[in-house]
Amino acid sequence: MNLKSLLAIAACALALTASAQTSAPKREFRGAWIQCVNGQFKGMDAKKMKSVLTAQLNALQKAGINAIIFQIRAEADALYQSSYEPWSRYLTGVQGKSPQWDPLQWMIDECHKRNMELHAWINPYRARTKGTTALSPIHPYNKHPELFLEYEGQLYFNPGLPENRKYICKIIRDIITRYDVDALHMDDYFYPYPTPGKEFPDDLAFAEYGRGYANKGDWRRNNVNVLIKEIHETVRECKPWVKFGVSPFGIYRNQKNDPNGSATNGLQNYDDLYADVLMWVNNGWVDYNIPQLYWEIGHKAADYDTLIRWWAKHSSARPLFIGQDIHRTVKFPDPNNQLQHQLPAKMKLQRSLPTVQGSCQWYSAAILENPGNYSTLLEKHYHRYPALVPTSPFMDDKAPGKVKKVRMIWTYQGPVLFWTAPKAKTEMDKAIQYVVYRFDNKEKVNLNDPSKIVAITRNTFIELPYEDGKVKYQYVVTALDRLHNESKAVKKKVKL
Repeated sequence: MNLKSLLAIAACALALTASAQTSAPKREFRGAWIQCVNGQFKGMDAKKMKSVLTAQLNALQKAGINAIIFQIRAEADALYQSSYEPWSRYLTGVQGKSPQWDPLQWMIDECHKRNMELHAWINPYRARTKGTTALSPIHPYNKHPELFLEYEGQLYFNPGLPENRKYICKIIRDIITRYDVDALHMDDYFYPYPTPGKEFPDDLAFAEYGRGYANKGDWRRNNVNVLIKEIHETVRECKPWVKFGVSPFGIYRNQKNDPNGSATNGLQNYDDLYADVLMWVNNGWVDYNIPQLYWEIGHKAADYDTLIRWWAKHSSARPLFIGQDIHRTVKFPDPNNQLQHQLPAKMKLQRSLPTVQGSCQWYSAAILENPGNYSTLLEKHYHRYPALVPTSPFMDDKAPGKVKKVRMIWTYQGPVLFWTAPKAKTEMDKAIQYVVYRFDNKEKVNLNDPSKIVAITRNTFIELPYEDGKVKYQYVVTALDRLHNESKAVKKKVKL
C-alpha cells in the first residue's frame, strides 16, 4: 500500500473520532470555484457541457457545498448573453461564436434547484489571455485599442484610465440587472502578476491621470481602490441584496515590509498586485473576503497556519472565508501526524477561529476526483449536516415573516408537509428558501442544532417518511430571505 492510500485511510479514521471542536456549525460558507480558463468546456456542445456541469453540481451538492462561484468573464468575453462583449472562446473554441444557449442562466437555475448560491465570477482587467490568437470583431479592444495595454503576452484594460472603470461597472450593471445572481465575485487578478525586470507599461496614464501622486505604486493602488468602491456602489444600486466579494492572493504584506504584515516571505497583494484588500474590508467596499490560502501547513515561505491566523485577526470587518487547494491539502502530511493528510488539521484550525465563517474549494472538478477521500470526508464528516450560508447583517438584518398554515396532507405518494409563504412588502423581505427541522415528540426544540435539519428547500412542501403511523414527531418550519436571515419558527406535530 502506498503512502497516499495510507494518508487517506488515516484521515478517514481520524474523522470518525474527531473532537467537538470540528463539529459542523449551523451556518458556514461552503463554496467551490468552477473555472472556464482551464478549457474544460471548450468545444463542447450544450448537451455535453450541461452533462459535465450536472455531474460537478451533483458531486458538490453531495459534498455539502452551498455556494458555487462560476467564471463567466475571463477576458472581456461572456459565458452569458451580452450586448457588449463576445461569446467566450472557452465555450465553442471561437470567440464570438454563439453556443446556442446561456450557461449563466442555466447555472443559476441548477444551483437554485439545489439550494446553492450562484456567484458570478468576472476578471475585471484582463482582456486577452496568452492562448487567445484571435479576438472577435465586437471585442472591446477592436473598438477602442487605446484603452488597453499589453503585458507579457496578455492584454489588459489600462487600470489608470477612468473610462475603463466606467466600462467595467457598465458590464457589472448589465449582469446584475438581467440575472438573478446571488453575488458578484472577483479573484486575484488586479494589476497583473509582475515578471521580474518587466515593468507594466502605464507611464502615459500616470503622466495624464497621476493626480499629484509622487509614487506610481500609490497611484496604482488608488486606481484599484476606486474601482472596488465603484463596483460595490454599482451592485448596491442595482440590487441591494446581491453581495460583492473578492478572493485575493493569500499574502497581504510580509512582515519585513510592514510590522503588521504576516510572518511570510512571498508575493504581496499590496506591493505587487496593488490590491489594498484590508482597506476594502475595513471600509465595507466588499461583502466577503476569500484569501487564497493554497499552501500547506508548514510551508517555509507561506505557512497556512500563520496565514489563516493573520487573516482571522485582520480581516474580521466583513465575512471571512478561506480558499482551499484540494490537491495540495491531500499532497502533504499533517506535521503532527505523518500518517494523515492535512484536511483534518485545516478544518480543525478553521473552525477554531471565530472570525472564519467557512471555506471555498479550489477547484470543483477535484471534488469528483476525490483525491485522498477529500470529498468523502466532507460528505461523511465535515459537511455531514446541512449548513445555512452566513448572514450579512451590514446589508440586511431583518428576518422575513414566519410561514403560515403548516399542515400535513395525505397524497397518493404518501404524507406531505405543506405551508404557505409569508407575505412580503419588498424583495428584501421575501422568503426565498425554507428550513425544515425534525425533533422527537418530547424533545426540546433547538434550532441551532444542524443535525435536526431535514431539508433546505425553495418549495413550500416536503415529503415525509411514513413509518407505521404510530410515532409522533415535531416538525418546525422557518423561512429564509435572500440574505439568509431566518424567520421565527412554526411547529407542527405529526404521526408517522
